[in-house]
Amino acid sequence: MAGVSWEASVTDSINTIYLLFSAYLVFVMQLGFAMLCAGSVRAKNTMNIMLTNVVDAVVGSISYFLFGFAFAYGVGTDSNPFIGSHFFALRDIPNDTYDYSFFLYQWAFAIAVAGITSGSIAERTQFSAYLVFSFFLTGFVYPIVVHWVWSSTGWLSPNSSELLFGSGAIDFAGSGVVHLVGGIAGLWGAVIEGPRVGRFDVFGKPVSMRGHNATLVVLGTFLLWFGWFGFNPGSFNKILVPYPNTTNQGNWTAVGRTAVTTTLAGSTAGIVTLFGRRLLVGHWDALDVCNGVLGGFVAITSGCSVVEPWAAILCGFFAAWVLIGLNIGALKLKYDDPLEAAQLHGGCGAWGLIFTGLFAKEEFVIQAYESGLGRSGESRPFGVLMGGGWGLFGAQVVEILVIVGWVTATMGPLFYALHKLGILRISIDEENAGLDISSHGGYAYVAHHEENHPRFYADYVRMQDGS
Repeated sequence: MAGVSWEASVTDSINTIYLLFSAYLVFVMQLGFAMLCAGSVRAKNTMNIMLTNVVDAVVGSISYFLFGFAFAYGVGTDSNPFIGSHFFALRDIPNDTYDYSFFLYQWAFAIAVAGITSGSIAERTQFSAYLVFSFFLTGFVYPIVVHWVWSSTGWLSPNSSELLFGSGAIDFAGSGVVHLVGGIAGLWGAVIEGPRVGRFDVFGKPVSMRGHNATLVVLGTFLLWFGWFGFNPGSFNKILVPYPNTTNQGNWTAVGRTAVTTTLAGSTAGIVTLFGRRLLVGHWDALDVCNGVLGGFVAITSGCSVVEPWAAILCGFFAAWVLIGLNIGALKLKYDDPLEAAQLHGGCGAWGLIFTGLFAKEEFVIQAYESGLGRSGESRPFGVLMGGGWGLFGAQVVEILVIVGWVTATMGPLFYALHKLGILRISIDEENAGLDISSHGGYAYVAHHEENHPRFYADYVRMQDGS
């Protein structure tokens, strides 16, 4: 057998380095989530939310290694469109299709999903509940959706041999697969738990419970922004892929464009949120702007590789209003989500899928999904407003509906079971004292005497004993 050519070896090496670097960038987003969550809760719950972010990563790593990757990408001779069935515990990896670097990249995505859900149920959840839902969400619920949309045999996949509506759903980096899944899971957790103590007064009016540290929120936002350059452009998986009939374009061109569309969408959403919230609340709000920026990123994640930069600006503009509107609606419904995770990741994720169905450009769709080759004599559906018919748009709507249905049918009963077993929500006394002192041995910061809280765990125990 002839050896692999020098050129092929260099190409494979460059592509592997690119994918690994992208995986490292996505992993940095865990630090971004941790900082954003820590700054967005009250000081007495900081240690708890930081620990839950660590737990999401370490528990998710084990569950994704054992089951998740297999359910997502386990393709073999008996493959089916709904669930993978090979590569449990990375058996038979590497192979002709997948290498360790691909697993690492997908793992970084998987643990991000649990981080999204954790934010929705912050400040009132028993720590053991995080262990349960993180394992289940990362090892089973999320991977099934991945198989539908991203596996080559998935029934929603744009790479399938049998394309839904002749198109398949375009969710390039996961507005639906990652963000909508995490958002809907968080929605059900927050609904079943109910709002935090004191979040709404006896008349049902909302009481402000703002995060305690704007510095951490801004730091987390910029870390997430940085990580999104691995999340979106990195989803090409390979960078050294030249496009035919061109002399200077390839995946490297599309990777750069994807980074630009990501930046423009997030920036536009941030600007619109800045002025929109100024009109609504009467002052410039840094924390709201940070969430607006992230809402723009979430929305563009679906179509980042297949839309023009000008379209990304429209995406961010409407994403900001989706987030603002959903936050207003959440208060009216007495829904409490400390991180606005369901509204941000769920609402903006759904908008991102719709946006892709409207504005995807045919040339870019062929680049992203067929390496610029196209299919002989066939036209691939693209955005409705770009003249591409309704095939893609229909597939996008189907993806939204099935994700909402699937996550509701799996995570809803799980949270309800945890609630009935009494292992979901903490007691009122624990919540008033703060999870740091009641569950984690002490505060993340030096206690402030004026807050009239116990300073140490022993003080908290004595208060419970009435001594």
